[in-house]
Amino acid sequence: MAIVVSLCRVFFLNVPLDSILERLTLRRTDPVTGERFHLMYKPPPTIEVQARLLQNPKDSEEYIRLRTDLFYRNSGDLEQYYQRAITVNADQDPYTVFEYIESGIINPLPRKVT
Repeated sequence: MAIVVSLCRVFFLNVPLDSILERLTLRRTDPVTGERFHLMYKPPPTIEVQARLLQNPKDSEEYIRLRTDLFYRNSGDLEQYYQRAITVNADQDPYTVFEYIESGIINPLPRKVT
């Protein structure tokens, strides 16, 4: 039996490609501890830790560009289908983005004027 779900909110998070690349290509993982780092925002504590960090192949610039190209090719159709979607500038700190999304969930949807 299929479950039918009615969406009442759709959000589009807009982030420029250069910000996406900065956020994703600089992520690293310590194979010894499993701890995750970001070379700019959360750098490793020592040179020794930095030397052993690994990058997930999906965080390579080439892979990210392929994925974002695919996303942009399909996003127009989604935006057309979800015309009442809420667009959020996600090129801000995570707490600000969260507040915008939370506000979009809590506040009533604008009514269509007929």
